[in-house]
Amino acid sequence: MEGKIIRISGPVVEAVGMKGSKMYELVKVSDEELMGEIIQLQEDRAVIQVYEDTTGLKPGEKIISTGRPLSVKLGVGLTSGIYDGVQRPLNLIRDQTGDYIRRGVKVEPLIQKKKWHFVPLKNKGDTVKSGDIIGYVKETELIEHRILVPPDFGEGKLEHIEEGDFTINDPVAKTEDKEIKMYHEWPVRKPRPVTKKFEPSIPMLTGQRVLDTFFPIAKGGTAAIPGGFGTGKTVIQHQLAKWADAEVVVYVGCGERGNEMTDVLTEFPELKDPKTGRPLMERTVLIANTSNMPVAAREASIYTGVTIAEYYRDMGYSVALMADSTSRWAEALREISGRLEEMPGEEGYPAYLASKLAEFYERSGRVITLNGKEGSLSIIGAVSPPGSDFSEPVTQNTLRVTKVFWALDRELKDRRHFPSVNWLTSYSLYLKDVESWWNNVSKDWSSLRIRAMQLLQKEEELKEIVQLVGPDALPKKERLALEAAKILREDFLQQSAFHRIDTYCSQKKQVWMLRICLMFYENLLNVISSLEFEDIVTMKVKEEIARMKIVPEEEVDKRFTKIEKDIVEEIEKLRSKSSENAEK
Repeated sequence: MEGKIIRISGPVVEAVGMKGSKMYELVKVSDEELMGEIIQLQEDRAVIQVYEDTTGLKPGEKIISTGRPLSVKLGVGLTSGIYDGVQRPLNLIRDQTGDYIRRGVKVEPLIQKKKWHFVPLKNKGDTVKSGDIIGYVKETELIEHRILVPPDFGEGKLEHIEEGDFTINDPVAKTEDKEIKMYHEWPVRKPRPVTKKFEPSIPMLTGQRVLDTFFPIAKGGTAAIPGGFGTGKTVIQHQLAKWADAEVVVYVGCGERGNEMTDVLTEFPELKDPKTGRPLMERTVLIANTSNMPVAAREASIYTGVTIAEYYRDMGYSVALMADSTSRWAEALREISGRLEEMPGEEGYPAYLASKLAEFYERSGRVITLNGKEGSLSIIGAVSPPGSDFSEPVTQNTLRVTKVFWALDRELKDRRHFPSVNWLTSYSLYLKDVESWWNNVSKDWSSLRIRAMQLLQKEEELKEIVQLVGPDALPKKERLALEAAKILREDFLQQSAFHRIDTYCSQKKQVWMLRICLMFYENLLNVISSLEFEDIVTMKVKEEIARMKIVPEEEVDKRFTKIEKDIVEEIEKLRSKSSENAEK
């Protein structure tokens, strides 16, 4: 089917003669065959968003329908790839066209000529059905790429399957009427099917104390990281990519500034996987769609990312998807909506912003896949509210669909407190779900967390009084609460992403540290009335507490037991000294 362009408005093109086309069908625009997608239909008219620069297009040029939706190729060679928003491989495009992407360039996302060694897990005569794993390829040192029967395959009996070296276009198995290759295509806007979805109950551990202990995310859960410029969103996402117990990471740089994306593209290949020492890129897929790239491709980028993430989940892996940032994606929606002359919603965003965000985040989950394996997809979206205003529509609509809110605070950033997660405005709705898992680490995890939060809230209440009358005018108990909250903030919540030991903190160490911080406060609270406050400020054990974060994991039990003992002994010495002074 061939139509003709009648109107062009930036990335949006209107065409006639498109009767019989379908919504979200992929089309080729003009003789250059630019990639586009139908987003509105009315009789024989179609409105198309074009994923490439439309400069120079003119009315009368042809539109050719492909009969298929925007899809991604999922197969061997995907890991370690760097793609744009519609899965064009940026490193291969550079080899072909130089540093700039030429309009209309066609490059296959997966390497065509390389041969991969396929090891079958099924035999001739076996019955295979949609989603089954028929074999694997050792793609990188960290990833065993499991070859999946496409989810829409149906069922069939294997007539041929063999071990050997194949390109992705060679069939590795055959049934009576179909061939199975080492890749298949899947529409990006259609969630991949699963057998069963679990309730979230296992935490996705990150090694970051403020996230794991105070605001945990469950495997298969959703989280939002809103924060203004410079508050540390990218560093947190790097830490999560590096340390979270996800086996595969998909990072979507959606509409970020070119220099920020350059940092990601240069730093990620140099990051080492802490468990194996191999490059982190060996279990990472990067989607790079910067703010100077076509706006329509930005809108597609998070769907491309989440479809790739679902593919690895279907292999039975635990996957973490980082979307940085959904605000830029929403701005792309706003621009296209404006060109379609749709009725604007709040702040000019389209009225369907909330449902589009929900559609994206609902593709997360811990599931049983079609082949019976357990996999999970956790989605962590960064939000960049203008002027750190969390009341703007993208942040508010994101909060409605995500269950964890890690609010990054400009004031904490200015005080050099990192990660700058504000403990008073952040929250997690997974606390009850993951409590039973944490009870296996320590039975008192929940009570320690509640007591620590109460102490930090008390500090916030006392701040106003301190600003009026100064800390010296407060009773001893309140001054002790301020001192203990300071220890919690500086020695527990602060964590250096660049320190060799402090960059990652095990769950056992986190509970130990929190218990010691609270023990210091609660033991002093019992005897504070008989002590001089100046003696508490100069206690030697405070230095040991401050150094807890740099204690190596293998020395934790020994060193922390000694700190507990030192706290008790030093308080007893202060009490004895105070009693002697009172007698004199």
